[in-house]
Amino acid sequence: MRRSILMASLLLTLSPLCQAGQIYKWVDAQGQTHFDAQPPAGQAATVVTPAIGNVPAAPPRPAVPASTAVGDQQAVDAKVKKQIADQEVVRKAYCEKARTNLAQLENNARVREEVNGELRRLTDEERQARLVETRKTIEENCS
Repeated sequence: MRRSILMASLLLTLSPLCQAGQIYKWVDAQGQTHFDAQPPAGQAATVVTPAIGNVPAAPPRPAVPASTAVGDQQAVDAKVKKQIADQEVVRKAYCEKARTNLAQLENNARVREEVNGELRRLTDEERQARLVETRKTIEENCS
């Protein structure tokens, strides 16, 4: 049993070598390279030995040239940096206004606000609630 398995595996291993014939390579008068199983008549040809096994795949080419990709990435980076800088300017202005409001709420016991075109004085409870609310806003957004 072992001997028959060994013989079968040996035959399967050697079968591609037995089936492979010689391949000839030559260049014609126009400079084109040809491959064939028969050598050309009256022309020199070389025998090509085929490689048995896996042929390594060619490395994939990038879809976009590297210089274009780098340029695009730099443009995106610049755009994002500008957006962040603009947001920072808005945040600083908001924080400055919130700190000014907090200072007025802390220093003035008689704070007034305009409601429907009329000035109305905040009660002490409303003023304390606004103080807490403004401090919380500053803590969350203006660190």
